[in-house]
Amino acid sequence: MNTIQSDNYPIYFKNSIDELVTFIKNGNYSHFFILTDENTGVHCLPVIKSKIDGLGDYDLIEINAGEESKDIDFCIGVWKMLIDFGADRKSLLINLGGGVVTDLGGFAASTFKRGIDFVHIPTTLLSQVDASVGGKTGIDIDSIKNIIGTFTQPKAVFIEYDFLKTLPARQILSGLAEMLKHGLIADADYWNQLKSSDLKTPSAQLIHRSVEIKNVITIEDPKEKGIRKALNFGHTIGHAVETYSLINDKNPLSHGEAIAIGMICESYLAYKKTGLSADELAEITQVFSALYPRHTIAESSFNELLAVMQKDKKNQDGKINCTLLTHIGQCNIDNICTEAELCDSLLYYINL
Repeated sequence: MNTIQSDNYPIYFKNSIDELVTFIKNGNYSHFFILTDENTGVHCLPVIKSKIDGLGDYDLIEINAGEESKDIDFCIGVWKMLIDFGADRKSLLINLGGGVVTDLGGFAASTFKRGIDFVHIPTTLLSQVDASVGGKTGIDIDSIKNIIGTFTQPKAVFIEYDFLKTLPARQILSGLAEMLKHGLIADADYWNQLKSSDLKTPSAQLIHRSVEIKNVITIEDPKEKGIRKALNFGHTIGHAVETYSLINDKNPLSHGEAIAIGMICESYLAYKKTGLSADELAEITQVFSALYPRHTIAESSFNELLAVMQKDKKNQDGKINCTLLTHIGQCNIDNICTEAELCDSLLYYINL
């Protein structure tokens, strides 16, 4: 598959690890560092090390796996290790991992000494089709997702399809939610193609198309002033459900599971507010309900969910702002939704 060219950086799909070797050789970096977690340290790092050993001095920085690592304390830990290892402005940070690693690593690199180069090697489906592309970096504070961050582009992204073979089925489903979202907001044909595919193991071609869709949107609107807000479909309610689950559930929802709930709820809002047809709502609901397990949401949690939504970075003048579909494959940004409307959409999900 062809390399996708973003505004200022390439996204490699073919021979991606060999492309990484070439990138390092040509980069004239004083030192490079690999940020990883304990999972990718076991499953993916040996592949990288077998290729880059001998290219120069490098050090490893490992964090715990999971969303809990995407906070200021772990970021300070990364900064301190960069200092201890003698990183300078000619250093390179290689973020090898899922969305937590790419978000945290991108933020740490973009702020260390006012910015050092970084690249992403996304190892989960979610990070390949979402977190590693588009230049968003960020950390959470007080369980508010991505409330602190920068828009900083990586120097390159290296997507290695074989890394997905190390993932459990639940991780694949988490990334699949973002692929389905890309079809819903921008490409009805792609949505239909996904529906008719074996989604237990999405093909490299389907992943490539998902990245293409996101890349086109983020090139047009790199700092989310307009059309990039389309990518927030499902995320106003989805992030609130995810945050609540992380705090309260013994086995929290994955990002994709929460966003799937958010897309069902926000499709209901679209049916009520922006012209999505009843048949389209039913189709979307059926697709997500067939793929993702039911999650119990108690009405008694609504006030807490609304409180999280009120802190969402997408809001305007204290009003909760959603991206809503007009048809499958088309959407409308900047829709103010009342608390009553949001609660009605949650009730729609509860009563399925």
